[in-house]
Amino acid sequence: MVASGARSRRPGREDLAGTTVTTDYYELLEVEKNATEDEIKRAYRRLARAHHPDANDGDPAAEARFKEITLAYETLRDPERRRRYDMFGPDAERGAGAGGFDGSVFGGGFGDIFETFFGQAGFGGRTARQSRVPDAEIAVQLRFEQAVFGTEIEVPLDLPITCNTCAGSGARPGTTPISCVDCSGTGQVRRVRQSLLGQMVTATPCPRCSGSGEYVSSPCSDCRGQGLRQESRAITVQVPAGVDNGSVLRVAGQGPAGPRGRGIGDLYVHLHVAPHKRFERAANNLLMTLHVQMTHAALGAEIEVETLDGPETITLAPGTQSGKVIHLKGKGVPDLHGRRRGDLLVNVVVDTPTRLSKHEEDMLRQFAQLRGDDVAKSDGGLLARLRSR
Repeated sequence: MVASGARSRRPGREDLAGTTVTTDYYELLEVEKNATEDEIKRAYRRLARAHHPDANDGDPAAEARFKEITLAYETLRDPERRRRYDMFGPDAERGAGAGGFDGSVFGGGFGDIFETFFGQAGFGGRTARQSRVPDAEIAVQLRFEQAVFGTEIEVPLDLPITCNTCAGSGARPGTTPISCVDCSGTGQVRRVRQSLLGQMVTATPCPRCSGSGEYVSSPCSDCRGQGLRQESRAITVQVPAGVDNGSVLRVAGQGPAGPRGRGIGDLYVHLHVAPHKRFERAANNLLMTLHVQMTHAALGAEIEVETLDGPETITLAPGTQSGKVIHLKGKGVPDLHGRRRGDLLVNVVVDTPTRLSKHEEDMLRQFAQLRGDDVAKSDGGLLARLRSR
């Protein structure tokens, strides 16, 4: 990372995940070379919290970054090691094996440092995964008009809610959960393993308490110690005007309740919009095709068309050709961000008559003769052959 001062990066090395990692410890901690011990400590505290594996779902890149940051802090917080680093660079502090870290950093070093800053197990005894409350998703079908103009919909739910009997604690009324003896209330079981980088400390949810850090010795009879019960209900969701097929609405606090009073998740409503028989949507515009008679196109006419707002009269100018697009301003889809509505774009298609009476044919031939148009002859010509097929 580069600090807000926008310094250029020094050459780095490739970590095990293939990501370039800088070897400038000051740059890693985003501090200047003359930074004080307190400034270095504050920088490490901020960066370690952001890159700790527990806060990044075990992302290898974040884990590699966290190790580099920790090694940089270990080096720069010690005056003698900092002096050697300033003179000889990172090679003065790295172990000799595979360009990795020595065991002193990962055997107990970075875990102890992180616990000093943030408490046991990194985040007050809970990992980011354990503290996250689950969300719920549901799909809803809308009519085309509902998506354009907005609507209220009733959404049926069947989700866990907090148990009223025990107020979500999972314990029988009159009792309380006790601290788990297997993980000492941290919700985690820590394991140490040897790797190419030295000793690696990993934390997994405690199997006895399922990561809660607490154990219910006298479970609630209504929820059997879970702090939750299943309930079917319906909620009203406001659908704003202008949503499109595939839009997702987030309804805060209407998802499933978390175990043992950990809060309530959100509900994500996926919208599927049914197609319309007359209109198509293009962003905030609506498209439609209008078939008109040849005489209307040639001589001009006023034609009534149906819009989503009701009937609207459009004027065809004499000589209108197929492919002409007429804009009806403000008859499209409302903008989700409150700007003006889109337009209705009417594509004109001129229909050529296919079945003519004898009188109509004679009139057209006279018209063609007046214009000097060379048309098929009525007897034995192209027109007769086409009619015989």
